[in-house]
Amino acid sequence: MASGGLQLLGFVLAFLGWIGIIISTAMPQWKMASYAGDNIVTAQALYEGLWMSCAMQSTGQIQCKVYDSLLKLESSLQATRALMVAAILLGLVGVFVAVTGMKCMKCMEDDQVKKMRMAVFGGVIFIISGLAALVATSWYGNRVARAFYDPFTPVNTRFEFGSALFIGWAASSLALLGGSFLCCSCPRRETSYPPTRGYPKNASSTGKDYV
Repeated sequence: MASGGLQLLGFVLAFLGWIGIIISTAMPQWKMASYAGDNIVTAQALYEGLWMSCAMQSTGQIQCKVYDSLLKLESSLQATRALMVAAILLGLVGVFVAVTGMKCMKCMEDDQVKKMRMAVFGGVIFIISGLAALVATSWYGNRVARAFYDPFTPVNTRFEFGSALFIGWAASSLALLGGSFLCCSCPRRETSYPPTRGYPKNASSTGKDYV
């Protein structure tokens, strides 16, 4: 029962982490600037994400523009996109594999060994998904921090961490933690020894030889 509870907890954490990775990928707030210029402030905030850039006006309206061309984007941004999309796809595969191996599901009940292996395999997929998202968000955050502290970067064009980065870090941590719980939920096999066989008792010797 304890391993079943740990397995369920791991799946819930990994699933929430996967949902968080999807939300983080879709959000435009990967980096944000608090003002648009030095002279006349035309926007309260500027945001840039993986797919679009947005500007929130002083009236509260938000205007977003999707990036025009994929080939014109920086290679680092394209790599971040690829890692996040790969994390989402891996998480989707991990959901189906882990659900198949859950003890509360009736699928593959006739073979408990394969069922446990499916749960562990789903946990490994979630760990890989979380690692991909963690690498993508950390890489992007490192670029933002380096540009912010670069003395050659103009003050009015410096960006800070956006909320999507924090959600991505939390989601990848949940995916890693949940995947680890799924891998640890498999109970250890107890060493089984073959039953002792009784040997027939030797007939009591009478001391007489028969010809």
